[in-house]
Amino acid sequence: MPRSFYRLSNLLQTSIRRTKHTMSEQQQRKLELIQNITDVKAAMATVPHHQKARLVAVSKYKPAEDLMHVYETGHRHFGENYVQELVEKSTKLPSDIQWHFIGHLQSNKCKTVAAIPNLFAVETVDSIKKADTLNKACISCERKEPLRVFVQVNTSREEAKSGVDPESCTQVCQHIQANCPQLTLQGLMTIGMFGRDPSETNPDFECLVDCKKKTESMMPGTDLELSMGMSGDYLQALKAGSTNIRVGTTIFGARPKK
Repeated sequence: MPRSFYRLSNLLQTSIRRTKHTMSEQQQRKLELIQNITDVKAAMATVPHHQKARLVAVSKYKPAEDLMHVYETGHRHFGENYVQELVEKSTKLPSDIQWHFIGHLQSNKCKTVAAIPNLFAVETVDSIKKADTLNKACISCERKEPLRVFVQVNTSREEAKSGVDPESCTQVCQHIQANCPQLTLQGLMTIGMFGRDPSETNPDFECLVDCKKKTESMMPGTDLELSMGMSGDYLQALKAGSTNIRVGTTIFGARPKK
C-alpha cells in the first residue's frame, strides 16, 4: 500500500487515541463535580434547619460544560460575577436554570442583566440610585414578573468592597419597597472579610443578622432572606442563619487566573 495510506491511518489512530483521552478527562471531570456538590450538600445537612437554605453554585470563569455536569444532578441555582459571562452562559444553557448575579453591577449594565428572562435575583444592589436604575431597566425590558433583589451590605466596612453601610441598609430597603414596583425585596447580602477564623463567631454575619432584625422591625410584614457564606465559611454562615449560600471553589475548583 502507498505510504500516504499508512500516514493517513496513523493520523486517524492518533486522532482516535486523543479523542478517547479527551472523553476520559471529561468523564473524570463530571464525576469530580458530582462528588463535589454532593459533598457540599452533605455538609449542609449537618446544620440544623439547612433545608431552608438555598445553594448557589458559582461558576466564575468555568466552562458551560462544567455547569451542565452539575445541572444534570438536578441542581438549578447558579451564580455569576460578570455580566458578559452571565449573558453568554444563559444563552447556552437550559432555560430552567435560575441565575443569580452576584458581582458588582454597574448602572450601564442594569438593562443587560434585567433582560435575562430566567434571572432569579440580583444580589448586589448597593444604593438607592442603583435600585432605581434597575427598576427602570426592568420596565424597559418588560419583564413578566418583578425581579428579586438583595441589598448588599458592607458589614466589614472595607473601602474596597461595595455595599451600603449597615446604618443605611433599612433606608435602601424601604426605598425599594415603596418606589421600585418592578423589584421584589428578597433579602440582604454580604461578603464576609477574608481571613476570618471559621471556628469563631463571624462579626460580619452577626452584623447582617442585626440589619435584618432592624429592617424587619421597621418594615412590618417583611421577611428578609440572608445571603452570606461562601466556600470557606458557608457552614459558619448557615449556623448564623444564612438562607442563601454562594459556593464556587469548593464545587468547581480553583479559578484560572485572568
